[in-house]
Amino acid sequence: MTEEAGTDHSLTPVLRALRLCLHLMVAALLGLAAVRAVADQSAAAPAVIATAVVLLALYVLGPALPRVRTSSRAAALWLAAVVLVWMVLLALTPDGVWLAFPLYFVQLHLLPLRWALPAVASSTALAIAGFAWHTHSLSVGTVIGPVLGAAVAVAVVLGYQALYRESEQRRRLIEELTEARSELAAVERAAGVLAERERLAREIHDTLAQGLSSIQLLLRAAERAIPERPETALGHVRQARTAAVDNLAEARRFVHALSPPDLEAGSLPAALERLCAATARTSGLAVHCQVSGAPTALPTPHEVALLRIAQSALANTVQHAAARRVELTLSYMDTEVALDVVDDGAGFVPSEVPPPGSDAAAGTGFGLAAMRARARALQGTLAVESAPGEGTALAVTLPCPAATSAQEAAL
Repeated sequence: MTEEAGTDHSLTPVLRALRLCLHLMVAALLGLAAVRAVADQSAAAPAVIATAVVLLALYVLGPALPRVRTSSRAAALWLAAVVLVWMVLLALTPDGVWLAFPLYFVQLHLLPLRWALPAVASSTALAIAGFAWHTHSLSVGTVIGPVLGAAVAVAVVLGYQALYRESEQRRRLIEELTEARSELAAVERAAGVLAERERLAREIHDTLAQGLSSIQLLLRAAERAIPERPETALGHVRQARTAAVDNLAEARRFVHALSPPDLEAGSLPAALERLCAATARTSGLAVHCQVSGAPTALPTPHEVALLRIAQSALANTVQHAAARRVELTLSYMDTEVALDVVDDGAGFVPSEVPPPGSDAAAGTGFGLAAMRARARALQGTLAVESAPGEGTALAVTLPCPAATSAQEAAL
């Protein structure tokens, strides 16, 4: 059976209406043949009526049988029986020729195209031969009528099949687009969740983790100083308490995606100077901060990124470098802003830094990765130069959006 031939529940309302019209046409044409046989007082009238009734019963019985609806073989056998009874009717009355037209549609509907077209051609030839046998003549109209009916039926069915295939393609395309849209939405949600996790990881590493590390160092120093230098120990405890208060404020602010307190209290250079002073006070390192060029206002994301990178770089120096001196330089240029952090510590091999999370117990490996992620998010670059025993130099460069916009406007 063709792809359009299906059960009733798979048919659209338009197809149900067309099929009902086809059934009504068959019944009307059979009734017309019987009435005309009686009206013409034909001797074959009883045979015509009986054949019409048998053909109508057989035609109605076919769709009612489940095997005919589901099996191509059963449908072909039923169609052969209908054609045989129709040939008997065609032999009894010339009015049987009109049944050829609905029969074309039934053949095209039930049979594959490679069998349907020969069946339609055979039915056309039978219709022409039967009508010519009854009229004892073969005219142009006798031939054109059935042939034209067959051509119309074939064109209608082929056109419908083409529309059906196109409709199916569109339906599948819509389903694929809907599925792709759902997948894209899921990917975007996952990307948003991942981006938020990365933001929180960077903020925690650059604020809470570094602050807790500083508090730990201060408390250790206080613990060592308690027996002999209680005043010094008290100073370390006070510094640890201040660091705890500051980190609590930081935690509350980055949860709400607000600017760091140091930036809200002043400019980026001032915030970096306070950071260097606090690091020197808590670690004992000689930390110097200088600004090169004329300071210009930067977007908040740029200032936050530079401050966080500076915090992370200084924390790494305090914890791992065993340095005596650190130089932090903020450089304002025409189209870029750069931050350099240079120490005279033990140094390391940058290519041998473990990836983030490789040592979960130690919690190392996140600092450089977080700094690179911050720079990359703002179309910037981060470079690290170091070697064992030769200290470390870290440089981050960010484009200045104001300068970039001015250049684009000039172009």
